[in-house]
Amino acid sequence: MSHETDPNRVESEADDASRERALSEQQLVRRDKLARLQAAGNDPFAQLTWKQTHHSAGIKRDFEALENQDVSVAGRVMSFRDIGKAAFIDLQDRDGRIQVYLNAEGLGDDAYAEVKTWDVGDIVGVEGYVFRTRRGEISVHAKRMVLLTKALEPLPEKFHGLKDPELRYRRRYLDLVMNPQVMDTFRKRTAIIKAIRQYLDEREYIEVDTPILSTIASGAAARPFVTTSNALNLQLYLRIATELYLKRCVVGGMERVYDMGKNFRNEGIDIRHNPEFTMIELYQAYADYKDMMELCENMVAFAAEKATGSAKVVYQGTELDFSPPWRRVTMTDAVKEYGGIDFAGVKDDEAARELARKHGLDAELKKKLKDCTKGDILNAAFEKFAESKLIQPTFVMDYPTDISPLTKQKPGDPTMTERFEAFVFGRELANAYSELNDPIVQRERFSQQARERELGDDEAYMLDEDFIASLEVGMPPTGGMGIGVDRLIMFLTDSYSIRDVILFPTMKPNS
Repeated sequence: MSHETDPNRVESEADDASRERALSEQQLVRRDKLARLQAAGNDPFAQLTWKQTHHSAGIKRDFEALENQDVSVAGRVMSFRDIGKAAFIDLQDRDGRIQVYLNAEGLGDDAYAEVKTWDVGDIVGVEGYVFRTRRGEISVHAKRMVLLTKALEPLPEKFHGLKDPELRYRRRYLDLVMNPQVMDTFRKRTAIIKAIRQYLDEREYIEVDTPILSTIASGAAARPFVTTSNALNLQLYLRIATELYLKRCVVGGMERVYDMGKNFRNEGIDIRHNPEFTMIELYQAYADYKDMMELCENMVAFAAEKATGSAKVVYQGTELDFSPPWRRVTMTDAVKEYGGIDFAGVKDDEAARELARKHGLDAELKKKLKDCTKGDILNAAFEKFAESKLIQPTFVMDYPTDISPLTKQKPGDPTMTERFEAFVFGRELANAYSELNDPIVQRERFSQQARERELGDDEAYMLDEDFIASLEVGMPPTGGMGIGVDRLIMFLTDSYSIRDVILFPTMKPNS
């Protein structure tokens, strides 16, 4: 195994000139080795396949059955330790690492000498038998080794590793190689998504695909991405939500339906927001928002247990308990509890505006104070005083009609709707309604949203005539819910940023 100057040395995050020169030297050395291999008829890139009989975790788990048995493994060389007449390699595959012991007696003099010219980062195949070293480490004693891929760029230096978040996100392939916890996060992501699907499929939900390109961006209060169809000479939007198409499915007789996939919102980027993110929306006929609460808390707890083994997880040093039932509190009561403001006694919009002035709610308001309603101001007070205090999973219920254009009103109180949002660690996780199914009222709500757009709110809902037409055919009473899958995965994997749970997050190109 070649040591070049330092077999693991690579450019650090500092990228100073001396390390750039060292990296260039190593790249040249590796390319020279490749050229010599190819000239000798041993091109590693010509290898077509390698038969793997076992992986590292299985060998360690089943050691008693496999001891002294032949196995065939493959993976990336992560370290090489030359002890003279023998050597040890740490081989990394999909499950982790396994030690490989090699010597001239087992491989033959020529093959052993050849292997010692290979580099850390190369991908190799190993045939040999399983044994335990004198120090007790389960290993593979190599009888044959083949270079399957030549790594032309060194891996990051092992002691400092790959830690710069910006570099990790941009070069996720290196992040996966160098940081085992990152691989574990994305394994758990897969487990969480599978658990959500399993939970719904077992309850007879139908998974469907809804359009990503549409002539109308609606179903959520968000700014869309805009594109153009050359064939149709038509402006299109990337979807911001799947709601209106899924409701069409309910109209058509799909009583339980969901879509889990990408949504796109042309908004800010921070630790909780990526322009492209995974969302699940689901709808159940003959149900309401209380049914959605029960479904939400049970499904999330199920996913947590499948991925982590428990409904209790630690997130950023705080234990979160997703075990049902979750706390339930109205928005009005939450504002009273955490902000000391009783909106139940506020009679009209002007009285609410006076409260907004008194409590400095300007930053939370989405439009000019003179245009705000009591509902707008109640929501702003909730965002300022209550939202960050909701650490354990909590359902905040009964949102103002003014900010819930697709939701049924509460019986006996036209100012409030049957809507909830689920909050965890001060962050919104889910949003759900008793869905509005009156086409006449729905048109009125869309008209109000159109007025909001005229006032400058480019996140207000667009009017969707075909959706209203579908409601006129008749949609049964329906409960609906959307859950931010990436945010759920953040909580269940103790990930600080949404970029930690998206393999390839949106990044500005290097200049």
